[in-house]
Amino acid sequence: MTKIILPELGEGITKATIACWHTKVGEDVIAGQEICEAVTDKASFVIEAPAAGRLRSISVDEGKEGLVGGVLGIIE
Repeated sequence: MTKIILPELGEGITKATIACWHTKVGEDVIAGQEICEAVTDKASFVIEAPAAGRLRSISVDEGKEGLVGGVLGIIE
């Protein structure tokens, strides 16, 4: 089981809104695949899968905010 973590996005940025998920729960992913997009008031960022597997769960839905270092989802 691998956690998808919201990475540091820049100095002073502590949270970001998940604009969209490119992968649905139950779909297979490969390491490095773009799985979601996070936006701040300054820019948008693509979040990549940290490992290969199946997206087991999404912890932060589209339109919701996640904290830097927080879990966005789980790959199994």
